[in-house]
Amino acid sequence: MVKEIERAGLPVVHMCTVVPISLTVGANRIVPTIAIPHPLGDPNLDKDEEKALRKSLVERALKALEIEVDGQKVFE
Repeated sequence: MVKEIERAGLPVVHMCTVVPISLTVGANRIVPTIAIPHPLGDPNLDKDEEKALRKSLVERALKALEIEVDGQKVFE
């Protein structure tokens, strides 16, 4: 689906826990996340730390949208 949305002219960031799968499906902008059961969070963190973690992941994804890519790129 990511490739089809990009083909329609909308940039997409695929946020995922298993980067090789994203590479296999052909996602162009990939942001690695935390863990399969908690991709955008960590229940072991306190409330403020988890909020900061989530914010940093979303900010990384938004920055990835601003960058023109030619092919696949993983935004660490």
